[in-house]
Amino acid sequence: MDTSTVADGSSFLSLFAALSYGIASMAMVFINKAIIMQYAHSMTLLTLQQLATTLLIHFGRQMGYTRAKGVDITTARRLLPISLFYNANVAFALASLKGVNIPMYIAIKRLTPLAVLIAGFFSGKGKPTTQVTFSVVLTAVGVIVAAIGDFSFDLPGYTMALTSVFFQTMYLVLVEKSGAEEGLSSIEIMFYNSFLSLPFLLFLIIATGEFPNSLALLLAKSNSFSFLFILLLSLVMGIALNYTMFLCTIVNSALTTTIVGVLKGVGSTTLGFVLLGGVQVHGLNVTGLVINTAGGVWYSYAKYQQKKIKAPKVVMDLEAHRR
Repeated sequence: MDTSTVADGSSFLSLFAALSYGIASMAMVFINKAIIMQYAHSMTLLTLQQLATTLLIHFGRQMGYTRAKGVDITTARRLLPISLFYNANVAFALASLKGVNIPMYIAIKRLTPLAVLIAGFFSGKGKPTTQVTFSVVLTAVGVIVAAIGDFSFDLPGYTMALTSVFFQTMYLVLVEKSGAEEGLSSIEIMFYNSFLSLPFLLFLIIATGEFPNSLALLLAKSNSFSFLFILLLSLVMGIALNYTMFLCTIVNSALTTTIVGVLKGVGSTTLGFVLLGGVQVHGLNVTGLVINTAGGVWYSYAKYQQKKIKAPKVVMDLEAHRR
């Protein structure tokens, strides 16, 4: 087989995975905000998303639409931390959307690359370049400035969003590691993640008192077509987001997934000012968001330049190996 054809196919898959994740991630922010505005029981919503994912993959495997393997106890034990970190991330993110407007939510989530780099440094991946360091610092400064100018400042919301950043960092790093070591497909990781999360989520919705009130509210709103449409869209997009996120992380890397998240945030921030409301425009807040966005774009550019520098070295190493 021609090496260039394999490379082209691999490049296309990498681009497709990154682009799909960016689109799904951007859409999911607005869909989650829309559903949370009508249905505040975020843990129950997450449970429904994970249940829908589990059932879809299970029946897809039974009907032969996917080659995903059945549950293996050893693999399940190794992937249990991923499931816990993932659900903690989504739970805190959904809860933060109750009090944080979309532009500020995206600005805070843009701190994930900083957290990933710090985690990579302590795990022995080495010191980041000067450009990368300054870009993530600029991103953090932007969040602080924007928060000072945020008239709708909500301390619990900010705290939960920052906690979500921590958990997102942990599961991204673990997904990248598990994909490489276990040889699992994105659908298999997705299934394990959803399946393992159900007992944990069921316990939480009962312990936090969401159930049975959340079920009663769900039944009461079942006669509203607009609510059912947004709920169904939330379930479908939750599945799409999970799949594209795991695919992007396995095909590319955890760092690439965070870069895509930063870039999609530019469009989401702009749309967030005009869609779904909840934003009180203030000069300091807008300035902070601009600084935050500039830091995110600079970070993406720095990582792209870093990859370009490494590419020739990889080619030279391959040529030397062939000789």
